[in-house]
Amino acid sequence: MWLTRPLRERSTQLFLGVLFAALIVVTALHLLMPQDSALYVSSYTVTLLGKYLCYALLAVAVDLVWGYLGILSLGHGAFFALGGYAMGMYLMRQIGDRGVYGDPLLPDFMVFLNWQELPWYWLGFDMAWFAFIMVLLAPGLLALVFGFLAFRSRVTGVYLSIITQALTFALMLAFFRNEMGFGGNNGLTDFKDLLGFDLRTDATRLGLFLATGIALAIGYVVCRGIVTSKLGRVSVACRDAEARTRFLGYRVERVQLFVFVVSAMLAGVAGALYVPQVGIINPSEFSPLFSIEVVVWVALGGRATLYGAVIGAILVNYGKTVFTGIMPDAWLFALGGLFVLVTVFLPKGIAGLLFTRKKAKDEPTTPAQEATA
Repeated sequence: MWLTRPLRERSTQLFLGVLFAALIVVTALHLLMPQDSALYVSSYTVTLLGKYLCYALLAVAVDLVWGYLGILSLGHGAFFALGGYAMGMYLMRQIGDRGVYGDPLLPDFMVFLNWQELPWYWLGFDMAWFAFIMVLLAPGLLALVFGFLAFRSRVTGVYLSIITQALTFALMLAFFRNEMGFGGNNGLTDFKDLLGFDLRTDATRLGLFLATGIALAIGYVVCRGIVTSKLGRVSVACRDAEARTRFLGYRVERVQLFVFVVSAMLAGVAGALYVPQVGIINPSEFSPLFSIEVVVWVALGGRATLYGAVIGAILVNYGKTVFTGIMPDAWLFALGGLFVLVTVFLPKGIAGLLFTRKKAKDEPTTPAQEATA
């Protein structure tokens, strides 16, 4: 089966081993170590690591379309935000009469804006199963419609990148409007519980961290299953020689559309896991700058590797956490400089550097090299 094939790969086994080992270590240090110990992992750190894993899943989704399909998407933040809003709407419906205004049906921001009834597109979000379906369906449907129109028209290269950026910018402007019914510029916040579990407790935060790690593992395996299958080989062919692939009889637009939709749904799952951990979702997640930043993560880690995207996402966001406290005004300049340096000196990213060193280590030494040494 295509989904079990990656589990036999050494690289996948190593990635999953490191990931699950990290989950176990963080859990053990959080639960077993005393709070005054230097090894104790606080709830704040657990939540921060969970956020990093959400970003890592988003980076894997971007790497799937950029690294293996050749589509530089500058709009994946839109799919991430749609998944987040779907989860946020469910969490808002769970508040009920515990809100500031005590309305059992309308969220607080709707009461404040004098809404008289719940909009039709909020119906059903009081049920977890419906909300979880919408986490996949909302970004997947948008990607399906957008991709069908773009790929059928054979829009490629920088033009497609600009269109994806315009898409997320248009959604950001729309969600900023109060009359859209999504909380305007304040977004959705003040969440209470998820599936009956209090979001403010340490146990729930740890559970979300573990759930995010498992989702990252599943997303990685799904992506590896795609890229190692026949579909993945055709995707690489579309990336390297689209006209020749089309000439050979492959329906290039169908391959592009399928991979693009899968990538969008993974981004939606990342957004859905992100929201209960950070406690808010607002239109800033649609920002084109955020989507460009995701591309930087993938470029730094190494595209067309998947695990490189995870490395890049975690390293950049850890650096962001550290340096925004040290030099908040200069962080974006540091990020831009880092991207330039990686492009010039590490065109294949950190993963490419690791692969090059491993290849050099595995190559046998020739007699001429031994004599020179």
